[in-house]
Amino acid sequence: MHARAALPLAHPFDDDKLKEECGVYGVIGQPEAANFVALGLHALQHRGQEAAGIVSYDPQEGFNSVRRFGYVRDNFTKASLMETLPGAIAIGHVRYSTAGRKGAAIRDVQPFFGEFSLGGAAIAHNGNLTNAEELRHDLIERGSIFQSGSDTECIIHLMAKSMAKTIPDRMEDALRRVEGAFSIVAMTRTKLMGVRDPRGVRPLVLGRLGGESWVLSSETCALDIIGAEFVREIEPGEMVVISSDGSLESRRPFRPTEPRFCIFEHVYFSRPDSLIGGRSVYETRRQIGVELAREAPVEADLVCPVPDSGTPAAIGYAAESGIEFGLGITRNQYMGRTFIEPTEQIRNMGVRLKLNVNRALIAGKRVVLVDDSVVRGTTSRKIREMILDAGAREVHFRIASPPTSWPCFYGVDTPERSKLLAATMSEEEMRAHLGVDSLKFISLDGLYRAVGEARGRDPERPQYCDACFSGDYPVAPSDMIARGFTLKTAAE
Repeated sequence: MHARAALPLAHPFDDDKLKEECGVYGVIGQPEAANFVALGLHALQHRGQEAAGIVSYDPQEGFNSVRRFGYVRDNFTKASLMETLPGAIAIGHVRYSTAGRKGAAIRDVQPFFGEFSLGGAAIAHNGNLTNAEELRHDLIERGSIFQSGSDTECIIHLMAKSMAKTIPDRMEDALRRVEGAFSIVAMTRTKLMGVRDPRGVRPLVLGRLGGESWVLSSETCALDIIGAEFVREIEPGEMVVISSDGSLESRRPFRPTEPRFCIFEHVYFSRPDSLIGGRSVYETRRQIGVELAREAPVEADLVCPVPDSGTPAAIGYAAESGIEFGLGITRNQYMGRTFIEPTEQIRNMGVRLKLNVNRALIAGKRVVLVDDSVVRGTTSRKIREMILDAGAREVHFRIASPPTSWPCFYGVDTPERSKLLAATMSEEEMRAHLGVDSLKFISLDGLYRAVGEARGRDPERPQYCDACFSGDYPVAPSDMIARGFTLKTAAE
């Protein structure tokens, strides 16, 4: 087990972004499948930078597993390690800590493996089970012994207790007991499986590599890296079972319900070169900037993105407003995770270790800064100081998402509600707190228009999960309610 002091830190001076919990990937029908999984996980690294793991199966070697802290590139590019993962079927996982858990032990790193009477199976999960504490208590009372603190392990124990005749059937049984959000890749000795929860909150796509090889991935960009063809999205509530002979079976284990895909995937989580619902994520983010310029115009001289996630929206804002676009802030691409234990003096430099202002471009200008979100506001205040220090006349913030005022319980590492700036302050109070000349967020209707819903958000039947903005949770967070979390009231 790794010592806690050796755990790498993900962007130690950037605690002001929501962090996606993880990404999942699976390959079947390809010799040395684990190598393809490693490449796929590398493309999904933005979804989880704390740890990664791969499980493979080979008829001679059986199941093999490697789990490591740190970047995929620092672990799964070593030939000596990849040789321990032979076989034509493999799954993998990259992760952040789950909501409410800070840091991790190596036993929490997925994929998880279980040996059943029907044979072995491994599982990797993106999302969060909102009734995991209740399930865990029940399973322990019935004799289960847990090895990790992850909600995903509940699924393994539920499968073990099922009396169904096949492992895919046992997975169906298990998943009918869970609540929340899940996109899952799993494997047996001969099958690769992919499942999305009934509302399809988290993403999962299907790809084809050559004749009989199939790929499951959290995003389409991770298909591109191995040259796989994008076939389609796994539909909400669908389970696909792919056999080693290349055949694919589609199942519907859940009662049909209205889909509620996470709208923040469009705003921030997904890579801009991915597709969601057949639409370019980059184009959606550019359109968010267009809508934002229409809703919140301002007289200014320069539109500047907060790199890198604010860039597409800033391009859209500049094009719609007619204000010049410029890269007034440069990101240090080499800071990375190796900067683990800076001195107090270096810590005080804060965001300057990561971002630097182009003084020649900023000086004397009225600057519009476009960012994807404001969570705590700590980084936004530091960036404002840097822009003013560089000689800007005015600083205006334009945010490419509505105010984040509610925590996410579906697989995103969100601060407690009391630490979300928008939960405790009005927009004008946030403007004063950040010390900027103006602050405007895109409206929820504007965001819906940008993602293709021309009439905006239907409050009676919202098309997306937007709970972090609206407080409208499509699946009740049972465990958190039991702990005392209060849902949105009519007055709010």
